[in-house]
Amino acid sequence: MARPDFPRTLADFQRRFGSEQACRQYLADSRWPDGYICAHCGHRRAYLIKSRTIYECTDCGWQTSLTAGTLMHKTRIPLSQWFWATRLLTTLTPGISALQLQRQLGLGSYKAAWALCHKLRAGMVRTGRDKLSGTVEVDEAYVGGPEHGKPGRGAAGKTAVVGAVEDRGTSAGRVRLQVIPDCSADSLTAFVEANVEHGSVVKTDGWEGYGPLNPKHYRHQPKIQGGGENAARWLPHVHRVFSNLKTWLKGTHHGVDPKHLQAYLNEFVFRYNRRRTPMAAFQTVLGIGSHVKAPTYKELMYPVVRE
Repeated sequence: MARPDFPRTLADFQRRFGSEQACRQYLADSRWPDGYICAHCGHRRAYLIKSRTIYECTDCGWQTSLTAGTLMHKTRIPLSQWFWATRLLTTLTPGISALQLQRQLGLGSYKAAWALCHKLRAGMVRTGRDKLSGTVEVDEAYVGGPEHGKPGRGAAGKTAVVGAVEDRGTSAGRVRLQVIPDCSADSLTAFVEANVEHGSVVKTDGWEGYGPLNPKHYRHQPKIQGGGENAARWLPHVHRVFSNLKTWLKGTHHGVDPKHLQAYLNEFVFRYNRRRTPMAAFQTVLGIGSHVKAPTYKELMYPVVRE
């Protein structure tokens, strides 16, 4: 049996998830679409311990909750607010800032709204996801920092980001974005190896950092364009992605702290890759969330920087 359907309109969403019980039922139907199955012994009957909202297997006594192993595990925030936050974050075209989420949901503090957004972003990354393939444009850009910052690869006060986009002719396919410590060959080739299938065509500009790409793994097509319109014509899709990214960061979020930038890149990638199926993104976040441990507020505030 497939997972339960998802309401497509705001009115349907309000009717469908108007209570905590309705949200719990949706989680139960999503977790056990063919009816309860004990993860420990496979038995198909359980009873609900209402005081703790826990299901206990009638055969082996194994206990579990609807939110166990999800981003919502042990949450103090009502499930209905999690559902609303997920809908707003995944289906609104420009996304939503923590400040706007606080206002829309009536949360008690900006801190709570900010943490909720970042917990959901943690559920937007799936380990072992398929790599990009075919013809792939790869380029890097500098994000953030002062508007008057030095242009080019030596931009001061900005954060280096490398991106890859599948070139499907007149349209773009999937995208990947990653914060990198610098635009050296080590950083750029490591990104390509981690995100692009071997055998793919990799289109880049003439930057020497892409020179060491292994010719046994990729058909590298570098081209010196001199920047500006010429570069955009050679790498149109990745240039458009970076333009949209910068507009989104500045317009919706009014800039972000560099130490949190990767989380925002993850959201942008998630939403971009599902831009034609925004409603399905809601279910995907909850589904991915069932395999992701929710980060603590301390972990959100002081993320580990991998260089």
